[in-house]
Amino acid sequence: MIYPAITYLVSASVLAAGVFGTITIKLFGEIVLVIAVLGILYYLKRLFYKKVEELTNIRVERALRTKEKALRIFSGLDSETSVKDNDGGKVKSIKYKSVTVLFADIQGFTKIVEHLNPEKLIDELDSFFIKFDSIVDKHGIEKIKTIGDAYMAAGGIPDKSRVHSIKMILVAMEIHSYMFELREAKTKQHQDYWELRVGIHTGPVIAGRVGRNKTSLDIWGDTVNIASRMESSGVAGEINITGATYQLVKGFFVCEYRGKMPIKYKGEIDMYFVKGIEPELSVNGEGKIPNDLFNIRMQHIRFGDLEDAVLERLERELPEDIYYHNVKHTIDVVTQTEIIALGEGVSEEELLLLKTAALMHDTGFILDYHEHEASSIELAREVLAYFDYSQSQIDTVVDLIQVTHPKARPVNKMQAILKDADLDYLGRSDFMAVSESLFKELQEHNGMMSEQEWNKRQCDFISGHKYYTETARKMRQMNKEKQLEKLKLVSKNAAV
Repeated sequence: MIYPAITYLVSASVLAAGVFGTITIKLFGEIVLVIAVLGILYYLKRLFYKKVEELTNIRVERALRTKEKALRIFSGLDSETSVKDNDGGKVKSIKYKSVTVLFADIQGFTKIVEHLNPEKLIDELDSFFIKFDSIVDKHGIEKIKTIGDAYMAAGGIPDKSRVHSIKMILVAMEIHSYMFELREAKTKQHQDYWELRVGIHTGPVIAGRVGRNKTSLDIWGDTVNIASRMESSGVAGEINITGATYQLVKGFFVCEYRGKMPIKYKGEIDMYFVKGIEPELSVNGEGKIPNDLFNIRMQHIRFGDLEDAVLERLERELPEDIYYHNVKHTIDVVTQTEIIALGEGVSEEELLLLKTAALMHDTGFILDYHEHEASSIELAREVLAYFDYSQSQIDTVVDLIQVTHPKARPVNKMQAILKDADLDYLGRSDFMAVSESLFKELQEHNGMMSEQEWNKRQCDFISGHKYYTETARKMRQMNKEKQLEKLKLVSKNAAV
């Protein structure tokens, strides 16, 4: 764009020289100045676009690295044990320690078939199963297959989850609610209606891909058989679960004990009917729809999945020269966050978000040492959506992570709690050992510093530091002052 303009000016000058004979020195100087200015502008423009391109490439690369790390953290929930073919070839099937299996079956199907033409029968079955599929998908449960009039689904595969049994009960309740609505409509029209039995059991299974293209997931094992027995021994309109499933969901649902069922090679198994959601955990206390407290308590259980995945990745992927901001530090901060938060009387949701921020606040060290806070925030945004955190919850976690920056100051109780937990080591008995680890790490990444300089910096920092919460002050303030005196003594001796 600029070169043609310059060429045009030069050509014009030459033309003018031909027409008028000569170009005055003044005019020539002005032309040269214009050419110089345009050349400089062109150079600056090219430099600017080059810089923008470099920054864009850096950001894209960083975003891709963050996405990759986030997916690897999430993939930490994948299968537990691979079972190979006899020849040691490709993975054929996978063993899962805990999966919740649901069987749903239409009661009296044979009699219904006798009174219904085949086309209508297939249409109605299709409409049922399509609705079941949408319910299962909404709750993150895996549909396994349909067998005639029976429907089979499993929770906890292909991704591990501590809440699969709870979600499966919600699936069963929603399926029954749909069938009850249909029954009511059919009754008003004096038509026959369908009734459903549901059986559920939780236990280990073997899972694998079947079919010509290996795209369909199937499961095998005693857990599948017991779930099928729960269905066949159930009652239409009821959700029949085993004692194993009951132990995992009893804090969320009201259950009615109904006796034992003999199972071949397994002895007798307890059975329960699920009567509804616990009143305090349901909308209007009606026991039908989970409320916010239900979801938050389920998230607290799900936090264990997130914690396992994050700590495993930190253990594997943190650089070897991270001596302070390591897995132990993250565990310490999570633990102290919970202790201080309980002391400060936070709500259940606030406790969840505080623990989440404590867990995620140093994950950025696996991406970038000097920009770890920003990287931790990026990872939190990528990862937490997989673990059922809402956007507003993720935003709160991000705000909490930002306060862990050394220069940041808390502006509310939650931020004060996390800030105190992150710097809890200042008042611990192992402060000197922890301080040495931090010094060693900083030496690796921020250049050389004498031990005397480091001790002085720590003295200055601790002298100006204050704990923001009453709980932290009671726990650590006095001991922090003792550590300061010890540090001053060490610095004095080193100076001598």
